[in-house]
Amino acid sequence: MLQCGVAWKQTDRSAILAYHSLDPSGSAISVTPERFRGQVNALVSGRVPVVPLPAVQKSPGSVALTFDDAFGNLREHALPLLAEHRLPATVFVVSGYCGKRNDWDQGPYGGIPSLPLMTWSELNELAAAGIELGAHTASHPNLAAIPIDRAREELVACRKEIEDRTGRPVRSLAYPFGASTAAVRGIAQEIFDVACGTELRFVSGADDRCNLPRLDVYYLQKPSVFQRVVVERSAAYIALRNVLRRVRRIL
Repeated sequence: MLQCGVAWKQTDRSAILAYHSLDPSGSAISVTPERFRGQVNALVSGRVPVVPLPAVQKSPGSVALTFDDAFGNLREHALPLLAEHRLPATVFVVSGYCGKRNDWDQGPYGGIPSLPLMTWSELNELAAAGIELGAHTASHPNLAAIPIDRAREELVACRKEIEDRTGRPVRSLAYPFGASTAAVRGIAQEIFDVACGTELRFVSGADDRCNLPRLDVYYLQKPSVFQRVVVERSAAYIALRNVLRRVRRIL
């Protein structure tokens, strides 16, 4: 049984940052390489402790970096910066699409560009450089909208293929679209040490290890906003974004 730990004080806010693609398209999953470089510099110059994903909940005031889908542009734009500053990160892999493009059902998102995904050879290169490879299912379905037996197959098959192809253990999961159910999270708890959703808030020691919240960097692209939220840990902007999210759902 996974342990949640003790509750934290507000001043101990930690954050899991969720990236997808580093490209100039301006889409809902994209951050430009230049902006990403600025964000890394802000973390480093602000002396923010960047820790591996499994450690973030046990490290008050820390940040963990995650990248969904394993886009090919990460190899060019993220890996050199992470290596230069010796920053840990987790890349969540859609195992059935390696070496292909992100041509799965994009769900509620529009205007997503079709982009190449890393090959198994490139993923092995990342793993050799110290980047953790996590599971993002075999085919990127909405796990909350498919039969539970298929959801289990998606998680088991993804983990097995990554481990078989890389020879490295897979301990973490990100739910596609952040979607899960209690039953899906139960399966995740059987298979993984930690799993991430997309609830937009900071991490606390009391959070469910199989449904950790993340801050989508799409909402933090302005340097001043990134500085306030990620470096200084101000919660005001996150609270505003969540209000706007709720209003859009009502409308």
